[in-house]
Amino acid sequence: MDIDELKALVTRRVDAQRGELDELSLRIHSHPELGFEEVNAASWLTQYLKQNGFQVESGICKLPTAFRGSYGQGKPVIALLAEYDALPKLGHACGHNLIATSAIGGGVAVKPAIDQLGGTILVIGTPAEEGYGAKVIMADRGAFKDIDIVMETHPGTNNTATTEALACQSLEIKFFGKAAHAAAKPEAGINALEAMIQSFNAINSLRQHIRDDARIHGIITDGGKAANVIPDYSTATFMIRAKSDSYLDELKLRVINCFNGAAMATGASLEYQWANTRFSTLQSNLTLAQLFKHNMGALGRQASLTNPANAFGSTDVGNISQLVPTIHPIVAIAPEGVSLHSPQFATAAASAAGSQGLIDAAKAMAMTTVDLIASPEVVSHIKQEFRNPRAENE
Repeated sequence: MDIDELKALVTRRVDAQRGELDELSLRIHSHPELGFEEVNAASWLTQYLKQNGFQVESGICKLPTAFRGSYGQGKPVIALLAEYDALPKLGHACGHNLIATSAIGGGVAVKPAIDQLGGTILVIGTPAEEGYGAKVIMADRGAFKDIDIVMETHPGTNNTATTEALACQSLEIKFFGKAAHAAAKPEAGINALEAMIQSFNAINSLRQHIRDDARIHGIITDGGKAANVIPDYSTATFMIRAKSDSYLDELKLRVINCFNGAAMATGASLEYQWANTRFSTLQSNLTLAQLFKHNMGALGRQASLTNPANAFGSTDVGNISQLVPTIHPIVAIAPEGVSLHSPQFATAAASAAGSQGLIDAAKAMAMTTVDLIASPEVVSHIKQEFRNPRAENE
């Protein structure tokens, strides 16, 4: 069979799985599990891969809910990434049930192309994307070594072949003060909550003087226990984001200065801790993205190369994109204006539109995999762009 015939075959193989994929997606959606707790989802996904001829290794990288499914042998090695963790209180409001099932559906569908042309297809289960960034841990432990190309497709509100994601690091803040009666003897206290409030005000002032594509946002997680007691302890969590890793480093220093200034002004003591996991910017491979865009078009989805909404988030896929040629396309399942991490998007992730997004994502990844294993010269071009992205994008 030629490439077009193989693409037609793998799309039919996705269609043949539709009932099972929909059932599995809805099962994951109705049993949301938080990061590192995705015991059921990981079990269901690996069982499906085993039933369809994949060699599966569970608990990779010393993470109990991570896994690696493999079919075929030799080069190129193409990895489809699955996510399956949910959000606290919101469930699958980021559509990870669709990410997981599109990855396994695409991986299983491409088996006949692997049988004919050679190469290896992997489905890598990556837990705890939300907040934890487990792919960073997995990368540090060698999960993406010797992989040639990575794809992960995310549900959204636009059809795009690439995603722009910001570098990001979380920050935990603690202020320590001195308790006192707020009416009888307030002068004896040191107000740890006031130190936190002044920090927020300083950051609000800082926002006027940072780049438009940088973000600073946080919440107070402990602000005291009683209104008639000067709070002697306050805590907050912040996230700092920037379009480049170097500007994130600069911004981190300016943010900490806001907290240091509040500590000096109030007399409170400051402790802070940057998260061990840091998300990198996402480096999209445009050669790979053009292939995916073409295949999306063949499925009736007219995708743009870049996100027209210019929306910024962060993802641990960014860290993988610094190691391996990667794309992180978006497949629309909800109207524009519906926000990810909202109840409305959680509903969309279990809707008919969500099901169609799952199927189209699986097909597009399978078709793109056919392009790659059939064309060593294209894989070489993708790797050349990865090594020298500026030259390719000029």
